[in-house]
Amino acid sequence: MKNIAVFASGSGSNFQAIIDAVKNGELEANISLLVSDKVGAFAIERAKGEGIPFFAFTAKEYANKEEYEAEILKELKDKEIDFIILAGYMRLIGSTLLTEFEGKIINIHPSLLPAFPGKDAIGQALDAKVKVSGVTVHYVDAGMDTGPIIAQKPVEISEVETKESLQAKIHSIEHELYPAVIQKILQS
Repeated sequence: MKNIAVFASGSGSNFQAIIDAVKNGELEANISLLVSDKVGAFAIERAKGEGIPFFAFTAKEYANKEEYEAEILKELKDKEIDFIILAGYMRLIGSTLLTEFEGKIINIHPSLLPAFPGKDAIGQALDAKVKVSGVTVHYVDAGMDTGPIIAQKPVEISEVETKESLQAKIHSIEHELYPAVIQKILQS
């Protein structure tokens, strides 16, 4: 069984979906580590509640990205991590991790990439008044949401859509799609 590390910066709802998928047998993986760049992230509470080891850091306490990624890399190697799963991790992955885990880092993004990359994709979609947005799972490269696309699922946007209602629709799709895609990747 593969060892995965989940990276999250916030509440960790996708992290929870991954935990739940492992528990109910839909995802065959060991969640061996949570990495968070926010020491107060609720994702850490989720990890504690499940007995999952975590590494939390504050980027400002390091001289540069290479320095904190070197520390993350040490944690990943200590836990014999096979894949990195980004689940709301709000930092670009740098060369230290990209080199060591080439082709083994995946991300989920709340839009149909290449549309609306980066922060606040849901707000971007609403501002653009598009009729369809969605969810994309992709491999991570050095760009922002530019890596090869693995899977996508559309979400229709109604005339009366709010940011909250669209976010709820997208989370619902993410929580179903991401564990299934991770399972396929780990099996291949």
